[in-house]
Amino acid sequence: MQYLIKGGIVVDPVAATMQQLDLLVDQGLVVALGTDLVAPEAVVIDAVDRYVCPGFFDLHVHLREPGYEYKEDIASGTRAAAMGGFTAVACMPNTNPVADNAAVISYILEKARQAATRVYPIGAMTKGSQGQELTEMADLKAAGAVALSDDGKPVMDAGLMRRIMQYAGMLGLPVISHCEDINLAAGGQIHEGAVATMLGLKGIPAAAEEVMVARDILLAEHTGCRLHLAHISTAGSVRLVRQAKERGVKVTAEATPHHFTLTEDAVQGFNTNAKVNPPLRRKIDVEAIKEGLADGTIDVIATDHAPHAYHEKDVEFQYAPTGLIGLETAVGLVFTELVQTGILTVPQAVAKLSYHPRRVLGLDGGVLEPGAVADITIIDPNLTEIVDPGKMQSKSKNTPFTGWRLTGLPVITMVAGKIIMQERQLRIENVLDNNAI
Repeated sequence: MQYLIKGGIVVDPVAATMQQLDLLVDQGLVVALGTDLVAPEAVVIDAVDRYVCPGFFDLHVHLREPGYEYKEDIASGTRAAAMGGFTAVACMPNTNPVADNAAVISYILEKARQAATRVYPIGAMTKGSQGQELTEMADLKAAGAVALSDDGKPVMDAGLMRRIMQYAGMLGLPVISHCEDINLAAGGQIHEGAVATMLGLKGIPAAAEEVMVARDILLAEHTGCRLHLAHISTAGSVRLVRQAKERGVKVTAEATPHHFTLTEDAVQGFNTNAKVNPPLRRKIDVEAIKEGLADGTIDVIATDHAPHAYHEKDVEFQYAPTGLIGLETAVGLVFTELVQTGILTVPQAVAKLSYHPRRVLGLDGGVLEPGAVADITIIDPNLTEIVDPGKMQSKSKNTPFTGWRLTGLPVITMVAGKIIMQERQLRIENVLDNNAI
């Protein structure tokens, strides 16, 4: 089907420009951009006063399949992604069985053939993500893995991490690191500070993250491997990444919406939906994350979408798992908390949501130009909604943003020229048999 997107503000995240243009989509591709385009057979989409952006890409998502489908599965997770304006996601390997072999990677890709968005699997660095023995990295890449990570299980053995980077570098795969010294963090529940003291909970010091950020940056500098730091959360981590980039180290970093919007105060009242890892930090850390996003130290905004069932979160704080869902609130939080406040321009925000995530993984796309695949996200900067977990597509509802008023929301998600979400409603007929992998 042809679509003529009329009068939208087309955002170019590379040139950092915005221009009112028409955009014609045909056979799944962008075929023309210009003013006063005419296409008699095309379905016209009125995009006046809306941002027409390269499709957003979340490179840190937990789809939970295989093994934990009661929390989320590939179908529900990608529906949530489409509702949130994401045309593609990269899924972490902490499944059951762990995505540490070609068979699991192939299974994920096969299931993703009927998903609402593109799905890119990330393979485990060590077998079972146990930090003991290397996986068959070449097999993982051949099966379709786009990166390597043990996700929430840090590799404590520096010698092993060095070998991981050496092999990953030879294969051209980025290493995604969850930076946490488990000896410093052991038994911690929230950030080590005043709130932890008041609630009587063991804290996790900022140093637990920063020590490993420093180690992995040094190893990346030594090996030449591409290193991506997941969900950095402290002022010290931002400083270390900034210094590493100045030295020319091949390091990129991501921040989550919850780490640039919430502080440790969100866990007051033992709110388990605000229990995450790394934990919510101090106000000065939140401000440092915003500064890092503004000056380019932090390349990517990713959700770390981590669904958990209600019964798992509705327990005493120390027994609750860490993580929150983020796919359906991320874009609204970016535009409300970063764009409208002047911290990021629209092209900067779009770059961190579309172009940069793809470059971290070595993928093409993230721009709108003739010949490009028509993965498109359209944002209405004036649309406002109240966050209501009951209306979310995710199977799980563990969000700390219930009741927040967000302005600047996705109104169209198009994948390979198919409209998957339009005006805040899923187009179910396009979700199935998508085959857009």
